[in-house]
Amino acid sequence: MVKTTLNINGIKCKMCEAHVNELIQEKYDVKKVKSSAKENKTVVLSEKELDIEALKGQIADIGFELVSAETE
Repeated sequence: MVKTTLNINGIKCKMCEAHVNELIQEKYDVKKVKSSAKENKTVVLSEKELDIEALKGQIADIGFELVSAETE
């Protein structure tokens, strides 16, 4: 299992969290995704590593900015 922590600017509320979560669930085969407006962070559990460069553009398309990503 791969854990990816995304630092995303612009997540301000529960609705923002939901938009980011839905995008990731639609575009990638993930087991779990949880966003936090308080921490400006999204944690994704998946079988394979995410395509961070593609994800950066997809997140920008919905109005947020992917600042950094850390994979464990």
